[in-house]
Amino acid sequence: MAALAGLSAATLLPVNLIAETAVSPSIEQNTRSGFDKQEILSVAGKVADWQIKEFPNNKYAISEPKGWIAGALYLGMYDWAELCGDTQYFDWLKKVFNRQHWQVADRMYHADDICVSQTYLDMYNKYKEEKMLLPTLARIDWVINNPSKGGLDIDYSKPVTYERWSWCDALFMAPAVYTRLYTLTGNKKYMMFADTEFKATYNHLYDKDEKLFFRDSRYFGQKEANGKKVFWGRGNGWVIGGLAEILKTLPVDDTEYRPFYLQLFQEISERLAGLQSKDGYWHASLLDPESYPSPETSATGFIVYGLAYGVNQGYLPADKYLPVIEKGWKALVSAVEPDGKLGWVQPVGADPRKVTRDMTELYGTGAFLMAACEIYNFNK
Repeated sequence: MAALAGLSAATLLPVNLIAETAVSPSIEQNTRSGFDKQEILSVAGKVADWQIKEFPNNKYAISEPKGWIAGALYLGMYDWAELCGDTQYFDWLKKVFNRQHWQVADRMYHADDICVSQTYLDMYNKYKEEKMLLPTLARIDWVINNPSKGGLDIDYSKPVTYERWSWCDALFMAPAVYTRLYTLTGNKKYMMFADTEFKATYNHLYDKDEKLFFRDSRYFGQKEANGKKVFWGRGNGWVIGGLAEILKTLPVDDTEYRPFYLQLFQEISERLAGLQSKDGYWHASLLDPESYPSPETSATGFIVYGLAYGVNQGYLPADKYLPVIEKGWKALVSAVEPDGKLGWVQPVGADPRKVTRDMTELYGTGAFLMAACEIYNFNK
């Protein structure tokens, strides 16, 4: 911690650099859409409250409260707390985070183990308590100073092969931690590291013909039952959600890094919008939905979140994307049980699998809340 001794809240850049404020003028077209503010608040509140009630009994909340599964929930819960203005949700986050002393998870390099830091840093932005910042700062500084020598071809029998961002989910888990630190501190080392690592993953896993990401190198050459390549719905949902978080948390006046991420965001948004199924969902397999016909709300939630963010910021044209978002949102809402449980969430995995209505996971709730908050902002 000696390296952190000279850093205090007073040395950080103004907090208002952390969030974008531009909203597309074309959002006026939402008056022709089916979004209703009170309905959004009602269903999102019900989903959030059900998840908080069930959280102490969730197996991942018990075994991995600092892991990525809970980490994605915390992001959605923070967005919901900001939107609804009810301090009970911030109080809940504080209670959970104080219990784990604002620490990241155990693996020094693993992207999943710093996903939680995104919400820690958002909470630091709000409350300015250094305990919310310093453990994340210590981990990220150590990784930058001691970069992994691992490659990008993943092999789960060799931990060194997932020390870097060698699977596409990692593009949601880690990069926006670095963009937040870059914005907070003004220190370019955070963005230089993140940009280098992101582009290495992009060059390795992005199929420029299909404009989709392979989940990891094990899926190169694999085919679905219909002969198409294997592109996982949630995996690409992680990517578009992660790109939204990167763009959201870069400095608002950045012109050095934003163009690459914005172009990729727009490219993958267009591709994903064209892969939406008639029922409004994005299914577990993007190119072979017939083999996985069940709804899948985690992929759908992250994709709807990304597209709605893009429209809100004027990055995506509202007239083209609002119908896609509306259809996706209606599909998500239809998966919510009367008590607030979100169903049709594919369990933890790495590729397309069968899903049933009773399946739910913390990250599915996180994605739902993130989508709800962005859609509500259409009405601002």
